[in-house]
Amino acid sequence: MTPSQQIDKLIASNTDWRGKMLARLRALVRQADPQVVEEWKWRGVPVWEHDGIISTGETYKAVVKMTFAKGASLPDPSGLFNSSLEGNTRRAIDFHEGDKINERALKALIRAAVELNRSKKKEAPAKAKARKSKKV
Repeated sequence: MTPSQQIDKLIASNTDWRGKMLARLRALVRQADPQVVEEWKWRGVPVWEHDGIISTGETYKAVVKMTFAKGASLPDPSGLFNSSLEGNTRRAIDFHEGDKINERALKALIRAAVELNRSKKKEAPAKAKARKSKKV
């Protein structure tokens, strides 16, 4: 079973608001980044990647949590992040039943995460090249 099929199955198994919310978040990720790659990690967590992890989507009893792997480095002018605020790396958004999604702001956050991943990917070869030149 592919990761996308596993995510489909997870959404279908959550027959209440959580499945609908996860499906909507997934659709917004795909709209914001049509080249996104879906993965299935850590024994059942949907993960969206583009040059690295963008975010995860997890269903809990009272929330659907969207965690951004490098969220602490992302601009959040709309104040979407409302969970995992104490760490130096990740940031999350907890969606509760009945919450409305600020779709425009969320897509901007997703695009910013992709851009951050791309910039880190570009930096990596430059850093490696610099290390090689120092060894000579």
